[in-house]
Amino acid sequence: MLYGIIIAIIVVISVLLIVVVLLQPGQKEGLSGGLAAGMMGSSGMGARRTADLLSTTTAVLATIFLLLSLLANFAIDAGGSPGSAVQDRALEPVQTDFGTPTETQAPIPQQQDDAEEVELPIDG
Repeated sequence: MLYGIIIAIIVVISVLLIVVVLLQPGQKEGLSGGLAAGMMGSSGMGARRTADLLSTTTAVLATIFLLLSLLANFAIDAGGSPGSAVQDRALEPVQTDFGTPTETQAPIPQQQDDAEEVELPIDG
């Protein structure tokens, strides 16, 4: 229940963060952007304060998003198993009874003694 509420808040924060980032003005193009901003005089101050407000809002929303993400990690229901699947598998007993072989075979097959030997004619 708590996890679902946290995820819903994270989704809302994410949408707000996207909107705030898209509202921020782009970077000026090198020296020409800096000169044009200097010629505007006091009319540029309103845009600068708006940009500062948007930057601050972005930082606050990003911090809230990070903290809620960490909180959601701790709020996940583990389902009764505190360990991981690998740790649970390691706790199971290992079967070591593979059975004993009844008869071992030689790695190289033996030649039969009663086989007929065939002589190949040698030309030459």
